[in-house]
This record gives sequence, structure tokens and C-alpha cells, in this order.
Amino acid sequence: MLYYERKLKKKGYNLIIGVDEAGRGPLAGPVVAAAVTLNTYRFKNQIDDSKKLTARIREKAFAEIIQKSIFGVGVVNEGVIDQVNILQATRLAMKQAIGALVRKIKSSESGRIHVIVDGNMTLDIDLPCTGIIGGDARSKSIASASILAKVIRDRIMRFYDKMYPQYGFGRHKGYPTSAHRAAVKKLGPSLIHRKSFSCV
Repeated sequence: MLYYERKLKKKGYNLIIGVDEAGRGPLAGPVVAAAVTLNTYRFKNQIDDSKKLTARIREKAFAEIIQKSIFGVGVVNEGVIDQVNILQATRLAMKQAIGALVRKIKSSESGRIHVIVDGNMTLDIDLPCTGIIGGDARSKSIASASILAKVIRDRIMRFYDKMYPQYGFGRHKGYPTSAHRAAVKKLGPSLIHRKSFSCV
């Protein structure tokens, strides 16, 4: 999972930022993006596409990633998603995450930076950027960002579950399961539902 990192290092980039998101598909809650530059590629825990990992493994990997990286997080809520659409909101969250990471890096340490993003995603940023289809399963940097974004978003949705227990956010995290769709049909949307989504 280091092909892209090694390839970019050979080209002279000394700081590789992996970027991914969680929450494009749900009917409720924010879209969350994470940007990660790893200080080491050696991990005790499994680092892979977050969708392939159990919640327990993700939590363990999360704790190790934040110890062995510099990272930034971007969160764009459902109100903005309804205003600009989910694709633009995802791009905005990714830009927020990259900006948060870059602000943590001293200018003397930044050197040449290259951003790699999961999927065929283009970002309007002042850094070279490459989209990688299936990047969360092909790059350790992107996989790490995938895990951070997923764990953070799941924690947000568990918090919302306490506010709106009747929707079951703690179980489905806002994704359009049959139980979630049935709850929306019966109760109507909550304040955190994405009103622009057809199922809502």
C-alpha cells in the first residue's frame, strides 16, 4: 500500500498527504474528511480501507494513526450539504482538512508537498493533487485518512443518537437502511437530516 508514496518520494516530494471522506451516502449528519501525512509506515494495527475493518479494529487503528501522523479534519454539516450539494460539500470538507493539516506544519519542514485523494476527485487547492481510484485500499496514507474520517463521523452520529434516539443513528449512522427510511417516513425528518436527498 506504499506504491504511490514511494513513487512521489522518488519524484522529490518529501511530504505526502492522503485525503479521504466519510458520509457521502447517508441521509443525515455531516460529511467528514481527514487529511493525513504519516511520520512512519510501520503500524501494529491493520491499516486499510475503513469499510473493510470492524469498528473495534478501526478504533485501535485510529489511536495509533493520530500518534504517528500529522492530521487535519474537515466537517461540513447537513445545512451546507443542502445548499451546495454533497459533491461540493465533500470537496469543501477535504479542503478544510488539508488546510488544518498544513497549518500544523512549520514552513521550514514542509518542503515539497503532494496531495493524494481517494477517488476521481479534483480539488481547488494550491498544491499538486492526484486522485486515485480505490485509493483507500491502495495507499496507506489515504487508508489512514479513511479511518480517521470514519471514526470521527461515527462518534458524531453516536452523539446525535442521544439527541434523536427514535431514528437509530447509533446503529446505522444515518445511512439509508430500511429501518432508517421507515423512521423518516413515520416521524418526518429531524433537524440533522439532509432535506435535499430524495429519500428524505
